Amino acid sequence: MAIAYLPPPAGISPVIFADEWLIVADKPAELLSVPGRGAGMDDCLVTRVQNEYPDALSVHRLDMSTSGLLVLARGKEIHRQLSRLFQDRQVSKRYIAVVDGLLAEEVGEIDLPLICDWPNRPRQMVDFTIGKPSLTRFRVNGHDTVANTTRLELEPITGRSHQLRVHMASLGHPILGDDLYGGEAHGKAGRLLLHAMDLAFVHPATGSPVQFHSDAPF
Repeated sequence: MAIAYLPPPAGISPVIFADEWLIVADKPAELLSVPGRGAGMDDCLVTRVQNEYPDALSVHRLDMSTSGLLVLARGKEIHRQLSRLFQDRQVSKRYIAVVDGLLAEEVGEIDLPLICDWPNRPRQMVDFTIGKPSLTRFRVNGHDTVANTTRLELEPITGRSHQLRVHMASLGHPILGDDLYGGEAHGKAGRLLLHAMDLAFVHPATGSPVQFHSDAPF
């Protein structure tokens, strides 16, 4: 049986890089990216970063169950510029994941349109009629034939909600620990085995290419 996973307590700095324009933080799994609704939902990555850098502003998010790299802006102008980089798909993102089953293809693409499954939100679903174009590239890193799992890199070309989770589940290889789309794979890990490990973009203030890496904790 999988052991329940909890994020580290507040007080441990998630910041791995900061300059006068932006911040890069490493979010632990099971910590919200931004404050949630309701009592007791204010502890989140942004709040923890703002304890060190009060001017930090959220630019993008990771699912609560996903760990890894997030960029925050310092000030409204840089926030606008960073947000545009993400909207224009000028930020390279790579994730590491462990999925159920032995994926046969070594490299490939998943091109399946996604839309919110409104009666069952926050779940998303594939819909070829009204779904938004969604593209994920993958590369297998290795197989574990004993555990019947595959470790792979995922590159989301688009940035739809739950895109990587839905795309892998749609292939019949859900990510281990996924409580929404994993089915039996949900119980095979104590957390969602999905980690945002690489971010690369052109720094909006300096014009220099920057890249950041975070090793997966699994």
